[in-house]
Amino acid sequence: MGSGFAEELTSRFVRYCEIDSQADEKSPTSPSTAIQLDILRLLVDELTEIGAQDVILTSYGAVTATIPATAGKEGAPVIGFLAHVDTSPGFNASNVKPIVHKNYDGSDITFPDDASLILSPADSPYLGTKVGDDIVTASGTTLLGADDKAGVAIVMAFANHLLHHPEIEHGPIRIGFTPDEEIGRGVHADFPRDLGAQFAYTLDGGPVGEVVYETFSADRAEIHITGVSIHPGQAKDVMVNALHLAAKIIDTLPHITLTPETTDDREGFLHIYSLTGTSAEAELLFIMRDFEEDKLQQSGELLQQVCATIQATEPRAKITCEITPQYRNMRDALKSDFRPVDLALEACRALGIEPFSPPIRGGTDGSRLTELGVPTPNIFTGMMNFHGPLEYVSVQDMEKATEVSIKLAQLWANE
Repeated sequence: MGSGFAEELTSRFVRYCEIDSQADEKSPTSPSTAIQLDILRLLVDELTEIGAQDVILTSYGAVTATIPATAGKEGAPVIGFLAHVDTSPGFNASNVKPIVHKNYDGSDITFPDDASLILSPADSPYLGTKVGDDIVTASGTTLLGADDKAGVAIVMAFANHLLHHPEIEHGPIRIGFTPDEEIGRGVHADFPRDLGAQFAYTLDGGPVGEVVYETFSADRAEIHITGVSIHPGQAKDVMVNALHLAAKIIDTLPHITLTPETTDDREGFLHIYSLTGTSAEAELLFIMRDFEEDKLQQSGELLQQVCATIQATEPRAKITCEITPQYRNMRDALKSDFRPVDLALEACRALGIEPFSPPIRGGTDGSRLTELGVPTPNIFTGMMNFHGPLEYVSVQDMEKATEVSIKLAQLWANE
């Protein structure tokens, strides 16, 4: 393949990864962190510089822009190409130092800032298939941010190419960059309207050829416990320790089933990921995931039942459980019009890439967009081991994703 995007993609990707844009789920603002605006404003400048039209940074922190249709293709469907700028709050994302391992030789990769860390094909078999590629990692103490700055670089290279090659026929294209995808808030209520696309694609996937149209459905739960606080010296028959009640809730929930570490394939899970507090007050945060909505609801009901049971054992305490929907499996909504998926598969095959469509144990902005009426499958970027220090991406995989995006724009021009 090798279409000459490698240098541009490497330059863009490294530049974007060096900008800290970590999301914060405890923040009520949109975007959740002001630092995300650093990369969003940079993208506004870069889109304007390459000649995109209608470049806007919205009040809620999304960037949108237009690549006008080529002559005679103005009536084609409006297609969006999207990526998110935020990185996961689950691991250190400050002072990212990307390292480009040119012409990877297949050996173990070590990290200058953590000598104990090793990225090995033995543990990451996909890496072993990338001999000869340019592999980008972080330096050992941070995540890389390929999720989803690989997607950001791909979408920018795609936009730049179309704007400078008017001989490539395509309909109206909308570019979108969102904040806060990692905390489930990437698609603001106004974003579908502001994007103005009939169909879209997120560039936020894994291995080459992956075209995803089935994701988890997701809910989030917050449990708050208010105990009875008193000096421990006078606590007998008075104190109600919120941390003890939190421990009882955790202990009552399933341990050998229904947790992330005990499930795979199409099994859902109920996952506690944060416990904070004191003897006076405690907070437990959960996420619930399942491919089937009735099973997702059952997980929520189980959590509420456990809270009610523990509450009944100690009426002097106050336990609340609030469940918030996050996103839904895009599979069912796409059934009514499967063209976005069919054309993505066709674009891959036209470039000699054999596509595959696994159900993914996660979600994308496309999950929420599809739910809101903009069918949005997810396309590979090559990012692997994301959300941790062993994260990496192949520049040549990113090239292939750029080529698939260009082919998709051409295919939609004839719809």
